[in-house]
Amino acid sequence: MHLLEACYIYPDPPHYGKLPPMTNTTSMATKAVWAGEQDLLLTGATTVPISLGVAHGYADVDTWREVALGEKPGYIYARNTNPTVAAFEQKIGALENAESVTSFATGMAAISNMFFALLKPGQRVVSAKDTYGGTNLLFLHFLPRWGIEVALCDTTDVAEIEREVAKGCDLLYLETPTNPTLKVQPIAQLAVVAHRHGAVVAVDNTFATPINQNPLALGADLVIHSATKFLGGHADAMGGVLCGKRDLVQQVFHFREINGATLDPMSAYLLLRGMKTLHLRIRQQNENAMHIARWLEKQPQVAVVNYPGLESHPQHDIAAEQMRGFGGMLSFALKGGFEAVKQVLPRLQLMHRAANLGAVETVGGPPATTSHVECSAEERAAMGIPEGLIRYSAGIEDVDDLIADLDQALGGA
Repeated sequence: MHLLEACYIYPDPPHYGKLPPMTNTTSMATKAVWAGEQDLLLTGATTVPISLGVAHGYADVDTWREVALGEKPGYIYARNTNPTVAAFEQKIGALENAESVTSFATGMAAISNMFFALLKPGQRVVSAKDTYGGTNLLFLHFLPRWGIEVALCDTTDVAEIEREVAKGCDLLYLETPTNPTLKVQPIAQLAVVAHRHGAVVAVDNTFATPINQNPLALGADLVIHSATKFLGGHADAMGGVLCGKRDLVQQVFHFREINGATLDPMSAYLLLRGMKTLHLRIRQQNENAMHIARWLEKQPQVAVVNYPGLESHPQHDIAAEQMRGFGGMLSFALKGGFEAVKQVLPRLQLMHRAANLGAVETVGGPPATTSHVECSAEERAAMGIPEGLIRYSAGIEDVDDLIADLDQALGGA
């Protein structure tokens, strides 16, 4: 008798009810709560456990080897795969209806790993001028060091993007809506052009979330999220995720497992917990942002309001066609420039002045300290980002309180 068997008599395994499968017809709200958890609710638990073990052992070498080579399902080493992380990946995969998913320690890890896994010297990327600041630095400084050519276009000039793709393109990278100017790009139209020229299409869907927009359904090959933001929703866990076509995701996964930018199990657990309320949170944030944007448009101190849900937004029709909701993010420029920003921000009481977004609490700040802190004022100007801009991530608070707070801050300053 095995030593452990001598110490403990194992009972027959209980027959816990199997959770229903998630299908394309299952609603987003239900997927956000249930998807990815079917195989990990151990011993009847109703919450996915945090699996902190670094390694998983096997009784025989043949099975161990088959799992290690990916011929059988299972886990080997936490830098590669982990049960809690896998549940998070399966949940976002269900929400984006993706063939395959892999995760990362941060959103920027997802973006950079994708570039370095899929591109090689001599290849060419086409993208926009005013992507998120960290992404923009990859375009301007890091990819060129690897001999990768980058063409940055006016973000909403579709004709220019199509011309640059036609010159030669291996990867078309879109960010829609953009951070922090909330510009919108026509995913379906650009995906057709890119595929005609043999390019992979990747879309940063962080601002929209899968509740509001599904780029894969519009023709994209890959979708990226900074899970730190709306997916987690509570500003207590960092993570990134890439999902889409299986062959492309697997290439990035194999790069990531050697590169080591792995999502840790505790963060995966917190992200899973946050995603259970994703549908509810996004619904409220969509509503709050729309009310706030409409109110800000009427204020004399405000030069412009950027929100794709407004009829005044230059790409409102495109947004209405490809988005189910317009998101919890907006930005607005003050007529007094950066000096006005420095007066207004300290007066806001129902807002964290911090370099984050997508949380249940309202968060805001200027690009100079948030999305584009890595860039100089000249670089921000070249991207069309004014110094008087405030990025505003609407939380789930009562919208009347948020508007009253903005009113007193603008009036007092």
